[in-house]
Amino acid sequence: MKLKMYLDNCCFNRPYDDQSQLRIELETKAKLRMQQQIVDEELLLVSSVILEFENNDNPYAIRKIAVNDFLKNAVEYVDESEEMFEIARGINQKGLKIKDASHLACAIHAKCDYFITTDDKLLKFKDDRIRINNPIDFVLIKEVMNENE
Repeated sequence: MKLKMYLDNCCFNRPYDDQSQLRIELETKAKLRMQQQIVDEELLLVSSVILEFENNDNPYAIRKIAVNDFLKNAVEYVDESEEMFEIARGINQKGLKIKDASHLACAIHAKCDYFITTDDKLLKFKDDRIRINNPIDFVLIKEVMNENE
């Protein structure tokens, strides 16, 4: 069974951050590994209206184009819907900013197995409908899963 993934914008943009910090370097390597697994169709990527919206606000053209190009690998797209907005409102009421809540709502609405982020506040958020991990933890989890197959 292939896992369905949702990566938020901070995850997509991690390779553009200061790589001199160990955590950022490791998260970048893990994120790039996940990207290759998506290209190789070992993982399934979900995109969304909020990913496109947020990426289109990116002031760096090269980054914006790179993310848009990669999102073409998505096997599913979550558009605006009342159900997605309802999930986002509920998450927002539990303390997440509306943009973060909307990303998470899209992943839940698409029934993703994992929501991948590098945002510490999102990583602390708990929701029984989805697993929230940073790229490093996910890559390690997937390695263990592959060993147990």
